[in-house]
Order: sequence, then structure tokens, then C-alpha cells
Amino acid sequence: MMADQTHSYSPTAAHSPRVKAYIRDEDSAGVVRQALSDLGADSAFKSAGIEVALADLADHVATRLLIVDITGDEDPAASVRRLAEGCEPSTAIVVVGDSNDIRLYRNVREAGAIEYFFKPLVTALVARTCQAVLTGVAETPSARTGRAVFVVGVRGGTGATTVAVRTALKLSESPPRPVLALDLDLRSGDAALQLDATPNHALMEALTQADRVDDLFLERGLIHATKRLDLMASLEPLDASIAFDETALISLLDKVTRRYRYVVVDVPAAQAPSLSRTLHMPSTLILVSDGRLVSAREVARWREWLGGNTAERTILHVLNMNGAPGSLPLAEFTRAADQAPDVIIPYAREVAASALLGAKARPDIAALDRGLEPVLSMLSGDVGHHKRSLLDRVMG
Repeated sequence: MMADQTHSYSPTAAHSPRVKAYIRDEDSAGVVRQALSDLGADSAFKSAGIEVALADLADHVATRLLIVDITGDEDPAASVRRLAEGCEPSTAIVVVGDSNDIRLYRNVREAGAIEYFFKPLVTALVARTCQAVLTGVAETPSARTGRAVFVVGVRGGTGATTVAVRTALKLSESPPRPVLALDLDLRSGDAALQLDATPNHALMEALTQADRVDDLFLERGLIHATKRLDLMASLEPLDASIAFDETALISLLDKVTRRYRYVVVDVPAAQAPSLSRTLHMPSTLILVSDGRLVSAREVARWREWLGGNTAERTILHVLNMNGAPGSLPLAEFTRAADQAPDVIIPYAREVAASALLGAKARPDIAALDRGLEPVLSMLSGDVGHHKRSLLDRVMG
């Protein structure tokens, strides 16, 4: 346990109920209260529907079970999907409504709910489902496990950390989703610098003493960069030994992907070759290069080492700072790299300035955000809207 530790970790999050219920009518709320009372579950109720639950997502208060009322909602499946997307992967969603419709039942289940009950509610049925969730018998749908996103610069100076930080920040903002940024460059803490945060020793400890990592450790060790974006980043002494077992990293990723919708990992180029198992996990792997000839060569080498896309792992090549002094023309870069980049981010002075000044000093980075649109759309599953813009970027 952590009682004997004196690290300067973030304070433990405020206590929150294990169950939150948003139910419109008092009769249904009374049934749910009775079911939870019989289980001794800590709960909080609001006389409201799913729209209030969606609004409350901005508070990022973790809970184990959400019970939401979809009565009167025009598109309940879409609302449930938005709710599931904004919750921690470990949060189970139970839906109640006034319609006994098998199509509605299937739609809300496919959207991320574990169960749908129509009114009038039956105490025994509600209690059985709640008990299964709270005791761990009922698992949340596999589609709602967190997604790992690895960002690897093919060599130093390509802007990979800036891409990783901005990707994590944008994923957490619209729509609001719980996201973790994890910076494996343990001696630099650049991700923390860009987020105006203070690194701590928790990440180093997690990677060297994996057996100590539990929920309490994470609550104390996480750096809360924004309401929806947490960070794990260290700034170890220059002469410190930072070797860690890859098994510890995989164990940490297993734990945090149960808590976050996305885990964005900034992997230093020098560290990546020793993390082969990690980089072949189910994930999205973003290779970041600039437009120099040496970067084009490195892209080809990295692709050869990593292998091709699989059903569980997608590799994207982001050509960053295209057009900066020393960059090749796109056609020549493509020939040297043996493949066209998937996403092209034009060079802009404001991006370099933001990396030096931090997010608070430069909250808007329009050029980078526009360049990252195809990446964010692919990660969130909304690729149709940006197919043309992605083609434009690939074709220059």
C-alpha cells in the first residue's frame, strides 16, 4: 500500500458515489432506490433524463454504474452512444424508458448500454443487473475498452511530442472524454512542459515497481492537466538509471485503458526498439516525421521493422512541418520513404512557438489542429466527413 510513501502526487479525487441515476419520474426512481438499498450501494439521484447525464460528463466524476432515463429522447441510441463515449470504459450504463420495443432494446445495447428496462420497473430485475455490475459479474461491452495510441518520432526533432500532446488534448475536449497522456521520455518531461503541468515520480515508480500500481496509486500519481485530460510524466535526474521492464509498461497500459477512453503514449525514438511487444499491441501507431531526406529514410526503416497494418493495429504516418527549411518536395519525399504520408501538417511558426510556451500561453494552434483533423476523426470513428480532406493532404 502507499501509506509509507511521501511523493508529491496529485491529491486523491473527491469521493463520488458508485451509482448515479438520472430518472424523470418518482415511481421509477423509487424502484431503483429500493434495488440499490437492498445492495447497500452508495448512490446519487437526479430527477432528470439522459440529457442531464450528458451535461454532467464535463465534471469527469468517475462512477461504476450510470442509470439513465431516455423517456422523451428523440434519438436515444445516439444519446446512449455519446454517453458511453464520454464515460470511463469501466462504467456500466443501464437504460430505462417507457417503450417496450425490441428494436429500441437492440439499438441502445449496440450503442453501449448493458441493459434496457421499460416502465413500470420491476425491483428484482433492476437489483439483479445492478448487483452483477457492482460485483464485477457483468462486464461492460468489449467495444468500450480504452484505445491505446502510440506516437513515435522516427528521429529527434520531428515534433512527435507536440503531436502527441495536441492529439490527447483535442480527444479530451470535443466531445468531452477521459483521456490519459503518458510520456515515456522520463528524463525530459516535455509533455508536462507543454501542458503547463509539474512532472512527478509516479510514472517512473510504476514502470519499475509494477506490483505497486493499484487504483490508489493512480489517483495519487495522476497529474490532472484539464478536467478530462490526465497526465503521467516524470523528470528524472540526468544521471538516474531509467531502464524498465517492458512487462511493467504493458501492465500499466492494461490498468489505464480500463479507466480512459484513450491513452496517448509519447514513445521516444531511442526507446521504441526495446518496446516491440508494446508497439505490436492492439492500437493506433502514429509515426511522425518531418520533411527532411533523413526522415524519409527513417520512415522506410520504421515501417519495415514494424510490419504492416493488422486487424487490431493501424499505422499512420504523419508528415509534420511540411515545407519547413530543409524539407524535400512532397514527390521526392514520397519516393525516398517508399510510400506517401497518410497525413500532412504544413509548417507554421505558431506551432513551434506553442511547444515552447505551453498550452496556457498558446491555447489555439489552428494550423496543427487542422492538420490533425484526419487523425482525430479516424481515432474517434468519424472518418466519413474527412475522407476528402485526408485525400487532399496525401495528394498535396
